[in-house]
Amino acid sequence: MSQAPLRCWKRNQGGSHQPLLQALLVVLLSGTAHAWSLSFLPARDTLPRQLALPEQMLVQALMEIADNRTQAALERIEKLLAVSPNFRLAQLIRGDLLLARGRPIDSLGAGAPPERVDELRAEARTRLARYAFQPPTHLVPKNLLALAPHQKHALVIDTSRSTLFVFANTDGGPKYLADFYVTLGKNGIEKVREGDKKTPLGVYRVIDRLPKDRLSDFYGAGAFPIDYPNEWDRARGRSGYGIWLHGTPLDTYSRPPRASDGCVVLANEDLEALADYLEPGSTPVVIARDVEWIAPEVAAALRAQLLERIERWRKDWESRDTEQYLSHYSRRFSGNGADLAKWAAQKRQVNAAKTWIRVRISDVSMFLYPGEGTMAEVTFEQDYASSNLSNRMKKRQYWMQEGEGWKIVYEGAA
Repeated sequence: MSQAPLRCWKRNQGGSHQPLLQALLVVLLSGTAHAWSLSFLPARDTLPRQLALPEQMLVQALMEIADNRTQAALERIEKLLAVSPNFRLAQLIRGDLLLARGRPIDSLGAGAPPERVDELRAEARTRLARYAFQPPTHLVPKNLLALAPHQKHALVIDTSRSTLFVFANTDGGPKYLADFYVTLGKNGIEKVREGDKKTPLGVYRVIDRLPKDRLSDFYGAGAFPIDYPNEWDRARGRSGYGIWLHGTPLDTYSRPPRASDGCVVLANEDLEALADYLEPGSTPVVIARDVEWIAPEVAAALRAQLLERIERWRKDWESRDTEQYLSHYSRRFSGNGADLAKWAAQKRQVNAAKTWIRVRISDVSMFLYPGEGTMAEVTFEQDYASSNLSNRMKKRQYWMQEGEGWKIVYEGAA
């Protein structure tokens, strides 16, 4: 165990040696690659941003324990449990606070099953880390390059922080609104196959709303399925299904950070609050290993760069210069079951039969794709007309940065 966090802890509690404080030190520091010190916890009752009431009260109680105000912490935990009696982490802390009155304890949850205590330790660390991290509201997530006009909100899930962020669409750019603690897959992230109990990384959409009266109690307040596997997942051979945003059983306020079969799980009251922002068929859900926050002007430059490439692709298609048009496609391209050679042959044949082509695109959304290097998912409405055919469709492309430029690695209907 690192000694620096221990020294910080001793400064916070005035040098007193109380077994309960040692136990909470174990909670915060053991079993993690990051040594979470309590030195960042201010001795105050207000939190820097609005968290759900039970989470506020939990963090405030831990701050009181760090300040050696264990009676105040116990009273706070009692109030918390009056609001949310199914908050199991709070129940465990209450038990240790009561035990500390009569006899020393040397670990959190003395007498409880070790595996269950480990899960609650992880939840305590995660919630304190969430509190310590302040969303940089003057910055934006790099993944959200552009939102289409119909996309009123977007979700970004930072799996490293077990946190779901909600953003409003402000003229195509994101504005931070709220964030929620979430549970992810038992075996982590980067889902590859059915049954691996991992949460996928990628860009998805909410596709349905399932009310609680259509589901078992396991899903709590309801569920919002997302469209995993998407086109890119299928192209990469990833399998599985049934990845949902959903709630918790009525006897459980929240679950540990890694406890689902791959779904994203929220406390029921958080899911109900989140539901106001979700529109099936529209709301994007970006699931990332961690979120990179950048200045709005940097996002604008990236957006302009990619839009310029898309516009050149559109103009080259209209020009009927098929070879120039095909220069926008990567050698690794695939789409509708075709590789680049098959795609190119088909386009040469089709374009040769036309005397003119007109292409218009609108409602463009652009997302940098998590975990795939510099790749962007671009979706738009395409209005196509030519001398012998006209149609309108929603199209999706995946653009990969190759060398100095962007190339299309996948294209198909959205």
